[in-house]
Amino acid sequence: MRFIGGNHIKLLRCGIEYFPALEAAIQDAKNEIYLQAYIYEHDTAGRRIGDALIQAAQRGVSVNILLDGFGSQHLPKRYVKTLRASGIKLMFYRPKISPWTFKTNRLRRLHGKVAVIDGEIAFVGGINIIDDSNTPNQIPPRIDYTVRIEGNLLPVISASFQKLWRRLEWTHLHSLYVPPIKKVRHRIHSSNDIKAAYIIRDNILHRRDIENAYLHAIKTAKSEILIANAYFIPGRKFRRALINAAQRGVKVKLLLQGRKEYFLMFATHAFYNEFLDNGIEIYEYRKSFMHSKVAVIDQFWATVGSSNIDPFSLLLSREANIIVRNTAFATELHTELEFLIQDGGVSITPQEWVKASMAKRLASWIAFGMVRFFLGVIGYSKEQ
Repeated sequence: MRFIGGNHIKLLRCGIEYFPALEAAIQDAKNEIYLQAYIYEHDTAGRRIGDALIQAAQRGVSVNILLDGFGSQHLPKRYVKTLRASGIKLMFYRPKISPWTFKTNRLRRLHGKVAVIDGEIAFVGGINIIDDSNTPNQIPPRIDYTVRIEGNLLPVISASFQKLWRRLEWTHLHSLYVPPIKKVRHRIHSSNDIKAAYIIRDNILHRRDIENAYLHAIKTAKSEILIANAYFIPGRKFRRALINAAQRGVKVKLLLQGRKEYFLMFATHAFYNEFLDNGIEIYEYRKSFMHSKVAVIDQFWATVGSSNIDPFSLLLSREANIIVRNTAFATELHTELEFLIQDGGVSITPQEWVKASMAKRLASWIAFGMVRFFLGVIGYSKEQ
């Protein structure tokens, strides 16, 4: 992992801040646009961004969209045709889905959310192209984060996207030529000289990069670890690292999703006893639908990205995170997460968890057992 200085990085809260910023960047694009997402919905947000992309393509900008075949399976075919008819180059990552079989290659999804405009502006985070209020069976709005980046980190992000695009282009036998992004000399004022790293997780050369970045930061933490994660089913190494940190006097706080989407998410509860017994604070966000994947350590190290702390993100999916080493940025994110804890978080105390219904605790172990079985079937049992 290589930290690069000379960047300006802005935290964007939810789609309400992300979509106007993305739309403005698209409208100002002159040469090329790259957009990668797990979910692209044909809702208010999707049409808004789609209209901006179509207009960009029509004025001669090279527009390139890469969507996951499973996450974006409900995007209407007629809308895909409309995008392509406007001159947009659009590909689906692993378009063949296998919901009822354990075919490992089809379970490896494109979960990263990245956009690069003219090699000058990038967006990296956890927000899909879906409206904040579009939360089926959940209470809106969706709580998530993305960062807007300008500076010397752009060539790294651009090169990673282009490498993936060209590999998929060859795999799909498409002739979607994408011109190389022009290198831009960035002039960043010293007051905005933020050091940051762009890290991905894939199934070839970067299988553990994101997990290792977390583990290194946790193991070297001195005062506080604050993690806000929607899908939290950590492996043994991760759990042990958090417990060791708490035992050496570091305050460890977890802000987890309190509204469960899927039964397997109850597996998170299987670790509550162990965490609470070791002094780790647990809060469940129940006010609305929390989809966040961020963390702050010692109010200096911070990460914003697409990677959950669960087997699907850490062992299967292609993910992308930004890691920032900057006190001002980390403090801003820390303040945001503390507000969420106060505004919609429910503290889970050891006394309350002991009183939890037997059915709830049983469900957690059944769910965790199912996760373990799933990992064993696909050949990853030793990873946990």
